Amino acid sequence: MNRGKLIVVSAPSGAGKTTIVKAILAKYPSLLFSVSATTRPIRSGETEGRDYFFLPREEFERRIKAGQLVEWEEIYGNLYGTLKSEVDKALSAGKTMLFDIDVKGAISIKRHYPSDAVLIFVKPPSFEVLRSRLLNRKTEDKATIKRRLDRVPMELETGNQFDYQVVNNDLQTAVQEVEQIVAKQLGFVPL
Repeated sequence: MNRGKLIVVSAPSGAGKTTIVKAILAKYPSLLFSVSATTRPIRSGETEGRDYFFLPREEFERRIKAGQLVEWEEIYGNLYGTLKSEVDKALSAGKTMLFDIDVKGAISIKRHYPSDAVLIFVKPPSFEVLRSRLLNRKTEDKATIKRRLDRVPMELETGNQFDYQVVNNDLQTAVQEVEQIVAKQLGFVPL
C-alpha cells in the first residue's frame, strides 16, 4: 500500500481558504479532512468533530505536554492544533488528508512530514480586498478584525515558503487552480 499525502491549504483570514477547501472536498470525496482541535468557542453552524474538536484549554495543554499534536499555535487568544494520531493513521492507511490551517501550522507539518506534505498558500489580490472581505463577513468585532489584519504581513512572508501560491482574485479560478494542484498530487491527469 502506498503511503498517503498531506495537502495543506493556508491563507490569511478572509482570503477564501475555507471556501476553497470545501469545494475541493466536494470534488474529491475520497480526501480526508483534517479536523483541528481548538479552545475557541463553537460558532453558529459548526459541528463538533466535523469542523473542529472543541477542547477545554486544560485538555489542549495536556495534549501539548504529551506530544500528541503535530502542530499547535495560539491565535487571537485561542489554541489550535492538529492531532498527531489522526495524521499518522491517514498516512499509514494510504489516505490523502486535506488541511485548512494557519501558515505556522503548515510549516510545522512540512517540518514533521517533509516528504509527505504539500503546502498551498491562498493569497488575497490585495490588502484592501482582504480588509473588505473581513468586514463584509460580519463575524468578528473591529478589534478581532484589526488583529487578523495585523497578522497579514507575517502570513504573506511565510506563504513564500510554500510549494504553491494561488491568488484568489476570482473564487472559481482559485478553486480550479487548487483543484489542479490536488489532482496532480493524487496522480490524476488533468483534462
